[in-house]
Amino acid sequence: MNIEQLEYIIKVAEVNSISMASESLHISQSGISMAITSLEKELGIKIFKRSRLGTIPTEDGKEIIQKALEVLSKLEEIRDSAQIHSDTMEKELRLSSTQGLFLTVLPKSLALFKKKYPEVKIVIEEKGGQEITEEVLNAKIDIGLLNIPKVKPKENELEFQPLMEAKVIVSVSKNSPLANRKSITPQELMDQNLVVYNGPRMKAFIKGFFDHYGEMNILFFTNNTEIIKKTVAEGLAIAFSYDIGVNSDPYFLSGELVAIPLVELENNTMEFGYVRSKKQYFSKAAREFIKCLEFYTALKY
Repeated sequence: MNIEQLEYIIKVAEVNSISMASESLHISQSGISMAITSLEKELGIKIFKRSRLGTIPTEDGKEIIQKALEVLSKLEEIRDSAQIHSDTMEKELRLSSTQGLFLTVLPKSLALFKKKYPEVKIVIEEKGGQEITEEVLNAKIDIGLLNIPKVKPKENELEFQPLMEAKVIVSVSKNSPLANRKSITPQELMDQNLVVYNGPRMKAFIKGFFDHYGEMNILFFTNNTEIIKKTVAEGLAIAFSYDIGVNSDPYFLSGELVAIPLVELENNTMEFGYVRSKKQYFSKAAREFIKCLEFYTALKY
């Protein structure tokens, strides 16, 4: 029995497919099949059975898979304990972030980290929350920065840690009749044109908003935040956003855009934070970067 065999049966049980596990782990299907067969022979039990639903754990298999999860969890604890007493810093830190954190606390956190650890190479991309979660699960990145979902997926494998809370605001042009408002209600926005950030969380917010208050005229969806801001600044539409970026955004600082709190709205807050794998080794570089993030989020950016 070896660690790789335990990792294989956990992944196959997760996706109910040897082929999908093979793709995720970058191991050949035959290699995974042989490893599982060898483990079954060693233990004298059948771990999986094939059905029209896929490769499904047997009752005995479920118990073995649970034990495998516990073993890998303990192995990570050992690695973490050893790392605490080690001064070794990894040479690369891989991150993905959603737009909200990408434009706010992230730049200063990165600058602080690089000042402390200039030798560490940072690779970072802006992506959607679901894609970030998948990358963490598949060990493609060390940490994912995202708006934490209400229903957290794969909680036995993923740790979601909130860092700060944001509230929904309405962005309008400085020339808009709404620009002098101290707050605004959903009902008062019904005759406005709208541009929408094309992310799953914002689209879900818009759907819930429309279902509850009625539909607004959407000019377009886009992932380009610069286009959204320019469209709003020119008075062609309004946009929904979050208040965490207002104090550092050039459009708001210059007065071209005005942020208006949205009131009388249920569930108008969102948690931003990070996600990491419970199975993947939590590197010293990742832990030190989290400290930099926590420093700036503690300032209520």
